[in-house]
Amino acid sequence: MIRTAPNLFSYPKYWAECYSPAPFLPTTRKEMEALGWDSCDVIIVTGDAYVDHPSFGMAVMGRVLEAQGYRVGIISQPDWTNTDDFKELGEPNLYFGITAGNMDSLINRYTADKRMRHDDAYTPGGKGGKRPDRAVIVYSQRCKEAYRDTPVVLGGIEASLRRIAQYDYWSDKVRRSVLMDATADILLYGNAERAIVELTHRLAAGEAIEQIDDLRGTAVLRSSLPGDYIEVDSSRIDWPGYIDQLPNPYEYHDAATCDKKDQTGEETQPLRIIPAPLKGKEKLPETTYIRLPSFEKVSKDPALYAHASRVLHQESNPHNARVLVQKHGNRELWVNPPPVPLETAEMDKVFDLPYQRIPHPRYGQEKIPAYDMIKFSINIMRGCFGGCTFCSITEHEGRIIQSRSHESVLHEIEEIRDKVPGFTGAISDLGGPTSNMYHLNCNDPEIQASCRKLSCVYPTICKNLDTDHKPTTELYRKARKVEGVHTVSISSGLRYDLAVEDPEYVRELVTYHVGGYLKIAPEHSEEGTLSKMMKPGMGTYDAFKKMFDRFSREAGKKQYLIPYFIAAHPGCEDEDMVKLAQWLKANEFKVDQVQTFYPSPMSLATAMYHSDKNPLKKVTYKSEKLYTPKNSDQRKIQKALLRYHDPENWPLLRQVLPSMGHKDLIGERDSCLIPEEKAPQDRKDKRRSDRSGPAKKQSSSKTSRPSSKQRGASGKSAPGKNSSGKGGLGKSTSGKKKSVGKKARQKSLKPRG
Repeated sequence: MIRTAPNLFSYPKYWAECYSPAPFLPTTRKEMEALGWDSCDVIIVTGDAYVDHPSFGMAVMGRVLEAQGYRVGIISQPDWTNTDDFKELGEPNLYFGITAGNMDSLINRYTADKRMRHDDAYTPGGKGGKRPDRAVIVYSQRCKEAYRDTPVVLGGIEASLRRIAQYDYWSDKVRRSVLMDATADILLYGNAERAIVELTHRLAAGEAIEQIDDLRGTAVLRSSLPGDYIEVDSSRIDWPGYIDQLPNPYEYHDAATCDKKDQTGEETQPLRIIPAPLKGKEKLPETTYIRLPSFEKVSKDPALYAHASRVLHQESNPHNARVLVQKHGNRELWVNPPPVPLETAEMDKVFDLPYQRIPHPRYGQEKIPAYDMIKFSINIMRGCFGGCTFCSITEHEGRIIQSRSHESVLHEIEEIRDKVPGFTGAISDLGGPTSNMYHLNCNDPEIQASCRKLSCVYPTICKNLDTDHKPTTELYRKARKVEGVHTVSISSGLRYDLAVEDPEYVRELVTYHVGGYLKIAPEHSEEGTLSKMMKPGMGTYDAFKKMFDRFSREAGKKQYLIPYFIAAHPGCEDEDMVKLAQWLKANEFKVDQVQTFYPSPMSLATAMYHSDKNPLKKVTYKSEKLYTPKNSDQRKIQKALLRYHDPENWPLLRQVLPSMGHKDLIGERDSCLIPEEKAPQDRKDKRRSDRSGPAKKQSSSKTSRPSSKQRGASGKSAPGKNSSGKGGLGKSTSGKKKSVGKKARQKSLKPRG
C-alpha cells in the first residue's frame, strides 16, 4: 500500500504568523523582546552551536516551525550543571525540543578506541567538552527540573538511534530506550519535519501530549495497549529457532517479497497472540503490532538482541512497516512506523526557508569547523538504499531517496554566491549521504511499497532499481553554468557500483568535478568480510577504476582514487586483513586515513559485534558464530595490518605474523609486507647515518613516505572536504566516523557511499 501524507506546508498557520520571520531565531530574552515576543511557543535545546543553515538540524526544525506560524527560540550548548541556561527564554507555551546536535554526543566525544577527543567541530573554536555525554538524557532532565509540567520532545540522531533497547558500546551493555532514561514525553525519529509539524499543531489545538500516540515517526511509552490491535510475536516474522522451548519450526517463506501477487486481504480480528511462523502469502491487517523481545530479555540474551535488530530493520519501509512494541519493565514502548518521505516540492520549500546561512552573531569571529566545511556545499538529497551494515544512516533517514529539484539546487548556489562571506566561485560539494543516488529509486511504486529488502544494491543491483544518472549529470552541467561559479566539486562518497552502470555520468564526473582525488569506499578486499558489510566485491572496484583512469586520461588529467577501508569489522578474520594488506601493497596503496570499526547504536554490524551472530540471516541459537575483534589487542593487530607500511607497526607485526603462519611476509622480497628487524650493529650504523646529514635522513625515511602516486591513493595528502549531514531535531549525519586525527574526523562528517 502506497502511503501518502498531507503537504507539509498545507496546514492552517498558527496565529503568531503575524510576526515576520526572525533574522535569527532568538537565543536570549533580549533578542525575543527585540522581535516583540513575550514568549516562545517552542524552544529547541541543542548540543551544537547555532548556525542558521540547512545543514544544521536545529535551524531546519526551527525554520520549518516558523513557517507554520510558531515562535521558536534556540538554547545552544547550555551549561548542563544547573537549570539557569534552560530558563533563559522562559517557559515555552507548547514544549521543549531536545537534540544532542548533528552528531551523537558519545561518537562526538570518543574515538573508536574509547579515547576522549579534545575537539568538537560543532563548537566555536573547535573546543571539546561543551556538551555532556548522553546529551539528550541530560538536557531533557534539566528541562523537567526547570519546568516540571512542560512537555519534552526528543529528536535528532542520538535519540533516533536509541528509540528501542540498543547495545551501547561505551558501557558495553544493552541500554533501554532513551525515552525511558530521559523521562521525556515523546521521541521523534528520522527526518522529523512531518512529525514535528503535526505534533505542534495538535498541541496548539489543545490536545494533551499523553493522547498523541499515533504519529508516524514517533515513539511513546504506554501503560496499556489498544484492544483493537492484533499482536504478533516477532518470532513469527523471523523465527529465532529456540528449539528447546518452541515447537518444531515450520518451513519459513520470507514474506518480504517484491512480488506484487503476495497481497491478499485479511479481516480485522480481536486482539490475539499468534505463536506460529507466518506462511508465505499471509498479510497482516493494518491494526497489527509486532512484539519484540522485551528489554529485560535482549539485555541478557545476545541472540535475541540480534533477532530484534533484524526485525527492526525489516520494518523500516514506511509503506509497509508495522508498529513495534517492546516491553520495558511495566511500560510498553510503542514505536510507530517511519514517516512518509517528503516529496520533491516539500524538500524544495524546506531548503528555501529564510536561512541566514551563517553562524549566529553571538559567536563573533570564532570559527566553527563544521560550518567552515559545509558553507559552500549543497545537500541535494536524503536517504540511502545501500544498506551498509556498519552505517546507521538508513536507520535514521531511511532507504527511500528524497531529492530536490534542479531549480531548488541552482537557487541555493545563487544564495551561497550572494550571501556567504568568503565565496570565491567554488562549490565544494553537491551531494548527500551518497553523491550519486540523486533521484534514484524503485521504478515501480507498488513494488517499492511492498519491498522489505535491506539493500537495493546488494548482493547485486535490484532489477527494479532505476540506475539512470541523467538527472545528476544534467544538474552538474547546469551548476557549472551559474554566473560567478567556476568550480563545482563532488566530495561526498561515491557509490561506484552504481556509477559503473552509467559511463556517461562517470565521464562527466571525472572530466569536470574531480580535483585530482576522488573518495570511494571499497572497505575491504575479501568476500567473507564484504558479505558482512553488504558491500560489493573488488571486481566492481576494478571495473570502476578502469573507467576512472580511462576518462581521466581522455580529459588530460592526473587523478587518483582515495580508497577507504575498515579494520576489525565483525566477521573479519585476521587472515582477511593479511590478504587486504597484500592487496594494498600489490596496488601500491599506503593508506593513512583508516577506520577501526565503531559500533554505533542500532546498526546491523553493531548487532553482530554484540551478539557474534549474523542478523543478515535468520538468527538461531545454533546459527553461525562470527569472529569479531573486540579487545584492544585484536583491534590493534588488524589496524596495524591495514597500515603495514608504517614503521611504528612493524614490531607488532613481526610478533604476530609468524603465529599466523605468515613468517614469509617478513623480509626484503617484493612479496613481503614488512622488513626483518635490523641487527644491533645495523641499528648503530643507521643511527650514525642519520646523524651524518639531512639528505641521508630523508633517504632513511623513504620507506614510510608514499610516492607521488601513492599520495594520490592516500587520504592524508588529499585536499578537499566533506559536508555535514543533518542532525538536530530529526536531521542526521553521521554514518561513520574516523578514529584518527582531527582532520580525518572532520572529513568524515558525512557517511561514505
